[in-house]
Amino acid sequence: MFRILLIIIFFSFSLANVSKASFDVKARTAILQDYHSGEILFEKEPDRSIYPASMTKIMTAIIAFDLIKSGDLSLDEKFLISEKAWRLSEPGSSSMFVMVGDEVSVEDLLKGIIIASGNDACVALAEGIAGTEEEFAILMTAKANELEMTNTNFSNSSGLNDPDNYSTVRDILKMSRYLISEHPEYYKWFAEKEFTWNRTGGDPIKQGNRNPLLYKNFGADGIKTGYLAVEKYSLASSIVRNGRRLIAVGSGFSSKSSRSTESRRLLTHGLTKYDLVKISKSNESFHKIDIWLGKQNTVDAYTKEDIFKTIKKGQKKLLKVVVKYDGPVEAPIKKDQKIATLRVVYDQELVGEYDLLSSKEIKKVNFFTRLIKSINYLIWGDV
Repeated sequence: MFRILLIIIFFSFSLANVSKASFDVKARTAILQDYHSGEILFEKEPDRSIYPASMTKIMTAIIAFDLIKSGDLSLDEKFLISEKAWRLSEPGSSSMFVMVGDEVSVEDLLKGIIIASGNDACVALAEGIAGTEEEFAILMTAKANELEMTNTNFSNSSGLNDPDNYSTVRDILKMSRYLISEHPEYYKWFAEKEFTWNRTGGDPIKQGNRNPLLYKNFGADGIKTGYLAVEKYSLASSIVRNGRRLIAVGSGFSSKSSRSTESRRLLTHGLTKYDLVKISKSNESFHKIDIWLGKQNTVDAYTKEDIFKTIKKGQKKLLKVVVKYDGPVEAPIKKDQKIATLRVVYDQELVGEYDLLSSKEIKKVNFFTRLIKSINYLIWGDV
């Protein structure tokens, strides 16, 4: 009654391999990821310990965004500015220029952090949420552990020089990916080029975003720069081009100019050397599966997740997508029941395996219909 069914789809490309000697960037450590497939396209000492500097502020924003999402914090809630926060409002430093005793909204503090890179805004937000910056740093490290940022510890909210505030470009990538995927509505702020702070008792202060890639007409929409004398220049960056997103993180650039140029080279490498292939879209029909003794003869099967693979351009080897099941599948079938397996194979090597689920419930036909179908099968092999 049952048979094995294989459906094979061919792509005339090869899966991406991590770039090695053919490409390099002038940074101590760097990493590049294709966001949708999750594949790493380049890495250079990605687990080397770094001082993340103002890239730390990505996690500061994440903590607030998570609380807003859960309903425990609102954008219009106001926090009182302490003397500790105010003392970081100095000309020539990364500041929002808050004043002690002011009450500033969470939204303004977040934009002051994201766009103006305000260290004072970080402390004000941290104290407003957790009582003290030290307690807030504990929340930050706990979130890092949740995201499997295994080589990261946060000791402050701004990234100011502290030997206990450390990370890696791989961990910063994980944090950046979480920000983009979980908080897309607020991630848009990272692309804003300027922020005007309508402060109390003074003229408005307008500041530009410090991310140099935002001004290059390149498709960049984030994320965060950093600088410490001991670490030199760093940048977590992301671009969107034709529906495809790349994320890059680099640290140890020798200058502002090098940070901009080399980060752009890294992102361009991902765009020009690789293609993204969409294999399956979550919750959309991927293939019709044959049904035995059901009130329908077929049912649409789908994957719960989007499935993408990154492929290297210019090579003609085969990427195969195989739907495998013992079939036809006998009714009854529950909605969302696993009925087949989607296998992604490259060069005879399995590189991904995913469940295919039934899009609907399929009830079994009545006894008389089952009898007729069984007789037909025995005589004609017709199912």
